[in-house]
Amino acid sequence: MKVFKFGGASVKDAEGVKNVAKIISAHKEDPLLVVVSAMGKTTNALEELLQLSLEHQSFQEQVNSLYEYHLQIVKALFSDLRHEVHFQLAQRFQSLTRALHKAKKQNAAQAYDEIVAHGELISTIIVQAYLADTGHSCRWLDARDYISTNSLHKEAQINWSLTSSKITRELPGLMEEEVMITQGFIGRSPEGETTTLGREGSDFSAAIFATCLNADSVTIWKDVPGVLNADPKLIKNTVLYPQLSYTEAAEMTYYGASVIHPKTIKPLANHKIPLLVRSFYHPEEPGTRIFEMDHQMEAPAIIFKKKQTLISFNIRDISFITERNLSHLFFLLDLLHIKINLMQNSAISFSICIDSNPAKTEALIGNLENEYDIYYNSDLTLITIKNYTPELIEELSEGKEILLEQKTRSNFQIVVR
Repeated sequence: MKVFKFGGASVKDAEGVKNVAKIISAHKEDPLLVVVSAMGKTTNALEELLQLSLEHQSFQEQVNSLYEYHLQIVKALFSDLRHEVHFQLAQRFQSLTRALHKAKKQNAAQAYDEIVAHGELISTIIVQAYLADTGHSCRWLDARDYISTNSLHKEAQINWSLTSSKITRELPGLMEEEVMITQGFIGRSPEGETTTLGREGSDFSAAIFATCLNADSVTIWKDVPGVLNADPKLIKNTVLYPQLSYTEAAEMTYYGASVIHPKTIKPLANHKIPLLVRSFYHPEEPGTRIFEMDHQMEAPAIIFKKKQTLISFNIRDISFITERNLSHLFFLLDLLHIKINLMQNSAISFSICIDSNPAKTEALIGNLENEYDIYYNSDLTLITIKNYTPELIEELSEGKEILLEQKTRSNFQIVVR
């Protein structure tokens, strides 16, 4: 029993969908569940549509453009213009339009989840229809019927016991007969509302299904040959890791490596389920295998995390940052769901590097501006070198304005403008 996950880049056009079908055909002997993301940059487009709605601006032209993008993929995949998928596509876009009109009256986070979920729902309808049309025995599943979460929109937490009971009760038997096609990123709250698991959360969805199914492996199909030691768009002569330990992979995701969603590793590690990262362009190549092992990574990992904000809290009187100060700061960070990517304290100040989010930054500063002198800079980049060398530190620091620097036994980090 295996779980596959295909990201937006792998289904961005008709040729991508056909390639997905070829990969699935090569594994038809295995019970298979396939998690599919929204096509191409659809999630970004849906976020822009939501913003237009919340600002009471016209959005119909953009809806039509997004519909046309998906329609062209459908036309390239299905020669029959009366195929049911055309009707299903039109229905989903009618649902999207209704959700956009309703968004103005909803909580913004609740509206976000309902609207962006349409991307995955639409893509899986198209993929499932094409697989069925080309002779595959497959079934479309609504992930929300299986992934149970709490009511925290945009970053919902999994109700593992309820999720596991639903998946184990229904899916193993179905998977003996058909390939399951379902969505990443989405779940359902106790109130019956659509929730999302955090941006790019489809990898995590695959891990959830795999854990509950006790799958043999999870494979994430990417537009890269596997896990590289750096982003090839930013660093020349990158190195492919043939294998990584769960710990090494988890650290890389924590520091900002985008090839795997940060929440993906833990449930798989707990159940010793290997995670494979492979190229959908070259499915014959083995890619990277992430599993329980003691082997040290072969090359330093270089990770760039952009869109960062650095905030410093300075004590006003001549006293020191104490455990009480830190306790209050961490309480507020937790309350506001702000994740720290790097922190550093001195006698009289405490600094944190976080993902840029103007609303959360404003809320944090608003709660603390009466107690501290607060300074912050946005639009920064956090660079992490795991298993650094002096030469790499010098190379990556050269010519940059460094606002914060930190070095440990194995990691070097700088926040730069």
